Amino acid sequence: MSGKQTTGKKRKERHNFDYVLLTVVLFLVGFGLLMIYSTSSYEAGIDYGDSAFFLKKQAGSTLLGFVLMVVISRIPYSFWKRWDALAFLGSAALILLVLSPLGISRNGATRWLNLGFITMQPAEVAKIGVIIYEASIITKLGKSLRTPKGLAVVLVPPAVLALMLWQITNNMSSAIIVFGIAMAMLFVAVPDYKHFVALGAIGIVGVVGIVWVTVASDAGGNFRMQRIRAWLDPESYSTDRAFQTLQALYAIGSGGIWGKGLGQSMQKRGFLPESQNDMIFSIICEELGLFGAIAVIFLFIVLIWCCMVIANNTVDLFGALLVVGVMAHYAIQVILNIAVVTNTIPNTGISLPFISYGGTSVLFLLAEIGLVLNVSKTVRNS
Repeated sequence: MSGKQTTGKKRKERHNFDYVLLTVVLFLVGFGLLMIYSTSSYEAGIDYGDSAFFLKKQAGSTLLGFVLMVVISRIPYSFWKRWDALAFLGSAALILLVLSPLGISRNGATRWLNLGFITMQPAEVAKIGVIIYEASIITKLGKSLRTPKGLAVVLVPPAVLALMLWQITNNMSSAIIVFGIAMAMLFVAVPDYKHFVALGAIGIVGVVGIVWVTVASDAGGNFRMQRIRAWLDPESYSTDRAFQTLQALYAIGSGGIWGKGLGQSMQKRGFLPESQNDMIFSIICEELGLFGAIAVIFLFIVLIWCCMVIANNTVDLFGALLVVGVMAHYAIQVILNIAVVTNTIPNTGISLPFISYGGTSVLFLLAEIGLVLNVSKTVRNS
C-alpha cells in the first residue's frame, strides 16, 4: 500500500513540475502575441490594411507549434537517439536549399525557404538538429569522447553547420547559437574544464583583436566591420548602420521605470524598423518600463531553471543532454538579443524566444519544449 502511495506522490510531484514549465511557456507565448499586436498594429494597418496582420500569422504558427509540442511530448525521447545522422544531414540539406530557386530573400538576406505549404528558416531546424545530434553522439562515444577523434566527431559537424549558416545564409547570430549549443552540451558532458577555460580565453583575445583591427583600420571594410564601428560610436552612424540601435535605445530610455503604458509606444510608429522582430524588447521597455523588462527576464530565468532541474534529475545521459541543449539554446538567444538591443554587442539579427515575430522560430521553440516535457516524465523525485 505504501509503495502505491509513494508512486502516486512521485507522479503528482512530477506533474506539478510540468505545470510550472508549461505555465511559464504559456505566459511567454501569450505575452509575445500581445506585444506583437501592440508593436506591429500601426505599421500593419498602413502596409496591409489590417492592424492584426502580424498577430494572425503568428497565432497560426503558435497553434501549430502547440500541436507539434503535444505530439513530441508523447514520443519517447529515446526515439530520437537513432536519428543523429539525419538530424545533421537534414539540417545541412535545408541550408543548401537556400541556394536553390526555393530560397527567399528579405531585407537583403536569403535565409528562408518557400516549401509551398510553409515558409521556413533552415537556421531554426539546425538548432534543434544540433541538439539531437550532439546528445546522441556524446552518449554513444562514452569515454572515447575525450580523445582527439571523439572531440572531432562532436565538434566538427556543428562547426560545419555554423559555417554554412554564416556563409550561405549570411546569418552569423544563428551560427553562434548553433555552435554555442554544441559547446554547452560538450561542457556538461566533459568534467575537465581547463580546456574550456583555454578556449574561452582564446575567444576573448580573438574578439578583442578583431575590434582593435577594426578601430585601427581606415573607414570602409565589409559590413561587419562597419557594424563594429557603429557599435563603438553609434552617434557617428546615426543615419545608417546605427539608426535602428539608437532608436531602440531611445525607446528603452523613454520608458522609465513603469513605462508609457501598453500600446503607447512612439518608436513603433515608423521610427524603429521591424520593431516586432529583433527589437521587440526595446518596445517592451518603452511601454512597460524597467518593471516589464525585469518581469520578462525573470520568466526566462524560471524557464531555464526548470530545464536545469529536469536535466539534473533525468535518469539517463541522453535525456539530460537533450534538455541541456534546449536550455543552452534559450539562454544564448535571450542573452544575445538583449545584448544587441541595449548595444552591449554589435547589432546582429536575433529574435527574442517566444516573443519576437517569427513563425518558424515559435514552431521549433515549442517543439523543443515538447522534448523537455517528454524527458521530464522520467525525472527522479526524492
